[in-house]
Amino acid sequence: MSSWAAVGYEQQLMYRGLTIAVVIPAFNEELAIAATVKGVPRFVDHVIVVDDASRDGTAHRAAAQRCGRTEIIRHAGNRGVGGAIVSGYRRTLALGAHATAVMAGDGQMDPADLPALLDPIADGRADYVKGNRFAHPDVWRAMPAARIAGNLALSLVTRVTSGYRELFDSQCGYTAIARGALERLDLDRVFPRYGYPNDLLARLHAVGARAEDVPVRPVYGPRWRSGIRVHTVVYPIAFVLMRSWLERVGAESRAPTRPRSAAAAPRLARSRLRRSSA
Repeated sequence: MSSWAAVGYEQQLMYRGLTIAVVIPAFNEELAIAATVKGVPRFVDHVIVVDDASRDGTAHRAAAQRCGRTEIIRHAGNRGVGGAIVSGYRRTLALGAHATAVMAGDGQMDPADLPALLDPIADGRADYVKGNRFAHPDVWRAMPAARIAGNLALSLVTRVTSGYRELFDSQCGYTAIARGALERLDLDRVFPRYGYPNDLLARLHAVGARAEDVPVRPVYGPRWRSGIRVHTVVYPIAFVLMRSWLERVGAESRAPTRPRSAAAAPRLARSRLRRSSA
């Protein structure tokens, strides 16, 4: 019996009537990419591996797992994780996917959590769903202490800069986005490198996307390594946070008020009706 059958997943394409795509950004992930591609649930219709100019055998290992639903995009030059994800987003839009998830090429995202990310979109209550590892009981045991400190700090700041005060774990890249929200984004302006998720959240808020987070399992295997160096990211992330906040505030000051949840729409309509009849 396959691992997916063991946890009760249906061996068929589509999920709750939606065409699903998964984008896998990868840079020098030859040791993990094959298992990552192989582990994508069977209900996913399209798997887009974006090799961001790797210097190892990432593309070759991914190609070895290729089946009818898998494509590989290779960048001639490194564009950063955000740039790789945007390339994948463009492809899934062209393929007509109803929802697109992102799963990193290093295997740090548990495929068993994917339905939880997709359900709010399928239910029609969210346009963008992201993982929250701090809502999972394993986080304090599994996540390295330095990562806990950094993620807590950035999550608190991003609550302010993005406008999504109820979201947390801003750096978690395990996400799903509905086609409608993706079409409203200006993908050319999304920040391509470290700070991409913080920038994206602010842009989603500016276009009125309803967002929520769900618990996901933190995964840090024996081969886990971080390419992040504090002295090389402090100034870039500060710049991204400030820019995203200023652009969001500017965009929202020029745009009409939009409800951030389905429940907010009737309340907004009733409020306008009372003002007009006063």
